[in-house]
Amino acid sequence: MRLRPTVFAVSLILCLSSLSLPALAQHDNHQLGGHAVGGGYIPKHGPAVSHGAPARPAGRDEAGHPEAPHVHHNGEWVGHGYARDDARFHLDHPWEHGRFSGGFGRGHVWRIAGGGPNRFWFGGFYFGVAPFDLAYANDWLWDSDQVVIYEDPDHEGWYLAYNVRLGTYVHVQYLGGQ
Repeated sequence: MRLRPTVFAVSLILCLSSLSLPALAQHDNHQLGGHAVGGGYIPKHGPAVSHGAPARPAGRDEAGHPEAPHVHHNGEWVGHGYARDDARFHLDHPWEHGRFSGGFGRGHVWRIAGGGPNRFWFGGFYFGVAPFDLAYANDWLWDSDQVVIYEDPDHEGWYLAYNVRLGTYVHVQYLGGQ
């Protein structure tokens, strides 16, 4: 009589293990390939200084990748590289609301607490997505997504907000806070 529950328990464990192994294998393959996007990956640093045209277009560069600027798991920032004199980035008063002082990069992950693309906040800091990047933020969750802020090395007054869940990023302006 005791043999039947034991066999059932072992069978159940083996069955559940076989269901999770392919998922683990897929995750590992994405990590090793270097071209996966999102899923919790956080770049070590922001993009390098641009020298003109983007190395890769802002849209989908590979099957399964978003049609938005994004970061591969190997740290490649796809879609960043606009010329320094691109008119979209011109601000009459860069840093009008001060400079963001909450910390940059991988060690500073923030959970969006509310708002929308025109004005969102976390930790007492407020940001707004650049008008030319609004379409790239359509699937962001404005009450729960995690973001990491990076300095834009090419455009004075702009930051890059990287969405950890999606692996995409948009240009944002600091609107003030603490």
